[in-house]
Amino acid sequence: MELTEERIERYSRHILLPEVGGKGQQRLLSSRVLIIGAGGLGSPAALYLAAAGVGTLGIVDMDVVDLSNLQRQIIHTTDDLDHPKVLSAKEKIEDLNPDVTVRTYPFAINAANARDIVSDYDVILDGTDNFPAKFLINDLAVITRKPLVHGGILRFVGQVLTVLPGESACYRCLFREPPPAGAVPTCSEAGVLGVIAGVIGTLQATEVLKILLGKGDLLANRLLTYDALTTTFRPVSVRRSPKCPVCGDHPSITELIDYEQPVCTTPGI
Repeated sequence: MELTEERIERYSRHILLPEVGGKGQQRLLSSRVLIIGAGGLGSPAALYLAAAGVGTLGIVDMDVVDLSNLQRQIIHTTDDLDHPKVLSAKEKIEDLNPDVTVRTYPFAINAANARDIVSDYDVILDGTDNFPAKFLINDLAVITRKPLVHGGILRFVGQVLTVLPGESACYRCLFREPPPAGAVPTCSEAGVLGVIAGVIGTLQATEVLKILLGKGDLLANRLLTYDALTTTFRPVSVRRSPKCPVCGDHPSITELIDYEQPVCTTPGI
């Protein structure tokens, strides 16, 4: 996409950065990112990726805006109540930056449709709130060899992990399979501090931009955890497991799997 005078002004603070420059901004404008989940994590991530000039954003979400969402899902407003989240998000993104093309998918991602949805994108951002989706999205990324930025939140804590298929550990290297139903409380049971979604979603967007630009050290083979109560970030080194069922030396998972599990749960935090 050509850098017009208007675009040069809009993205001037990026272009001033040697790590970005005009060529990097053009790369962002030609990039395509799939955001799965237009909720707490997807909201800040989508807004910052749109502001950064990522040319195409895909938004996957089957839900409508609920009043309880507004405590953390900042892309939606009170006027959006009962409206599809993907349409609410599309409206805000297009108002923020007309350079961005928004593709909407107002349904749940599953084993049957995931490959088709992801085929046209460069990077996947996981903003979902449930185990079935997180394991499905991880497996999708590994099988299709698409970079993935995982995020999760619960109560006062959050976590981020970047997965580079064929190079780094994946989500299943840390968490082999979904936990039994009821083993981890849901957000509706345990609660979540709204601003945690902003912290983690923004970190996810940062990782996506670094992937697209090919700059910086990614959170690959590092699980970054954040505790708001102690204001502590802690990176935990992880390794690709040769016995991982999806990215290991002899994978047993070669096709996508749909699981059933209550929503709004995050493992390991």
